[in-house]
Amino acid sequence: MSQAAGAHTRLDVMNFLNEISARFPAAISFASGRPAQQFIHLQQWMGAGARFVDYFADEKRMPEEQAYHLLGQYGNTNGIINGLIARQVRHDHGIACLAGEVLVTAGGQEAIDLCVRQLCSEPGDVLLARTPTYIGATGVADLHGIEIAGFRCDDEADMADALAAAVARLEQHGKRPRALYLVPDFDNPSASVLSYATRMQLIAYCAAQGIVVLEDNPYGMFRYEGETIPPMYALDSHGCVVFLGTYSKTICPALRVGFAIVPERMLQGQVCGKQVMAQLSQAKSFSTLNTSQVSQAIVGGILLDQQCSLRASIEPAVAYYRGNRDTMLACLDSAFKEWPQQITWNVPQGGFFLVLKLPFDFGAEEADICARQFGVIVMPLSFFALAPGHERHVRLAFSNVGEEAIAEGVKRFAAFVRQRLQGQ
Repeated sequence: MSQAAGAHTRLDVMNFLNEISARFPAAISFASGRPAQQFIHLQQWMGAGARFVDYFADEKRMPEEQAYHLLGQYGNTNGIINGLIARQVRHDHGIACLAGEVLVTAGGQEAIDLCVRQLCSEPGDVLLARTPTYIGATGVADLHGIEIAGFRCDDEADMADALAAAVARLEQHGKRPRALYLVPDFDNPSASVLSYATRMQLIAYCAAQGIVVLEDNPYGMFRYEGETIPPMYALDSHGCVVFLGTYSKTICPALRVGFAIVPERMLQGQVCGKQVMAQLSQAKSFSTLNTSQVSQAIVGGILLDQQCSLRASIEPAVAYYRGNRDTMLACLDSAFKEWPQQITWNVPQGGFFLVLKLPFDFGAEEADICARQFGVIVMPLSFFALAPGHERHVRLAFSNVGEEAIAEGVKRFAAFVRQRLQGQ
């Protein structure tokens, strides 16, 4: 990581978050973008597996007992709920795909890991990412020794040009940009949304350059206002976008079920999607063998119960997160009204995060002081950065904190800020 993050490399960030939370368990945490606990109905969902067994037995034309036996064994590497996932993304995201284009993974993180490793497998291959970005993607690259080229773009309208400049620099050094990692909807950490025009520009550019877009979409269904923009996969006529999804936010993190959708005709037919899928499957077979069939059965049963659309089932969660966002915005307005020019923040249209800008640097030391002395945990945005420039920003997560805790946590954070400004 850049000097902006001090001694903390990208591989240290997860440990830092876990350690600071463990050391200060009484602190109010705005660090983790977990789904709220009250929307995880595990006891109810455990029974959904039986619904899927009936479906699975009918589909395979076998007795129910045999279906249970099969589910209890090692299973198909690519998954057993692929067709249901294909139906769900069609209903909820407008994505048209075949069951054979879906690879079921152990959470969205495995989907990222497999795609980054397989697409950037040769010396000189480089992963592109906008800075700051999700550390789960850049951490995978770091762990496997894959070079990451970050590019900064403060004005989204210039994003395609910023990407092209980064690609040109790499090619001048004989390197090969292979994949672009993006979270177009309510990005982690910035909560930004790519416009329709920017999505189309990026698709056209990446298709022309032979770059695969890894479109990560964990938050796309959590929109609070504004017009929904189709996923890049749904807009892509070139076959350059691979869609990465997860049920960790819409159903339950502990199930560890995610997926990658790989188009059969990639990069206008220059690449065989089936071959890429076979490579991903082979890599998965030597790592996790297959995604838990018990977890898949639960997800499959839930999808069947919901007619393969999760829109209605997550409406209460969407309303709750919207309320949390509004509470946090109101509390920030009240707490920092003395510094309207010095302290600013964005207003996310969805997702689990917002970003606040301070008039001083905020890094690991400041995060520790906040937790230890003021009882509130926030994340330095520099931890997510691939280059300097975000030392004065923090990410605040509002998904897993109630309204009273949000109010108290913002109050505590404001006390830290006030002390620091008075000290200056």
